[in-house]
Amino acid sequence: MKQKIFYCLVFILLISCNHEIKEKNLPVYEKLVWGDEFDYEGKVDSTLWHLQTIPIDNGSWANNELQHYTENIKNSYVKDGLLNIVAVKEEIEMYNSFKNFSSARLNSKFDFRYGRIDVKAKLPVTEGTWPAIWTLGSNIDEVGNYLGDNKGEIPWPFCGEIDIMEQNGWNKSNLYNVLHFQNSLTNKKDEIKKISNVSNSNDFNVYSLVWTEENIFWLLNNKITFEQKNTDFMPFDNNHYLLLNLAIGGILGGEVSESFLEEKMLVDYVRIYQ
Repeated sequence: MKQKIFYCLVFILLISCNHEIKEKNLPVYEKLVWGDEFDYEGKVDSTLWHLQTIPIDNGSWANNELQHYTENIKNSYVKDGLLNIVAVKEEIEMYNSFKNFSSARLNSKFDFRYGRIDVKAKLPVTEGTWPAIWTLGSNIDEVGNYLGDNKGEIPWPFCGEIDIMEQNGWNKSNLYNVLHFQNSLTNKKDEIKKISNVSNSNDFNVYSLVWTEENIFWLLNNKITFEQKNTDFMPFDNNHYLLLNLAIGGILGGEVSESFLEEKMLVDYVRIYQ
């Protein structure tokens, strides 16, 4: 039933989206090339997603995050048409490293250059949680990711990172749109970001990216929140893959309460158009 409804909704949404996008002079991408409707139950579809678990920073994850990412079904599963990414308070040892939280980090087994990404998600309300919807250059030299094992040769941030949505851990209404990259003009790490105050960030919203050779646009519920020229000194002309994760603590997650037990990010669908 959900799949039939989906095709009807896609048609309706494309009509409404196309009307608004043309008014904004945004390019329209209509061909669905990859996605997940989460119309199944249980483990995440391994033909579509890679669960990244090997820490990238000497037994830990970047940005002083406090969790290990696992393949355990309690940290990532599909139920009632929704992907659940769940952070759990527990003592856990992986790769000779001890942590007090577990969670999940998903890599798409698909990469692309230019197009539109739509992710409908509901973000956590608990302080100390740091959910993200983002992309990395497929040429990144990073241990344990899906595409990097085959293609990785470029370190971060030379590969480029596009944060479609990051939620602040201590002010849950603050959402971030960010570019991370190595500026080829200055030869220095650079970032460009926009912080938006979104009062309904804990409801289901559609977080979108429209990425072209000339521009990058961020959208919330099909309305532009930020736009940036895709210039020659940025590395955003190579293939990227999609990541979904829920971190605990760290530079944007902040302090975690002693009473924290469990929190989740819910995802209704992921769609990539070209």
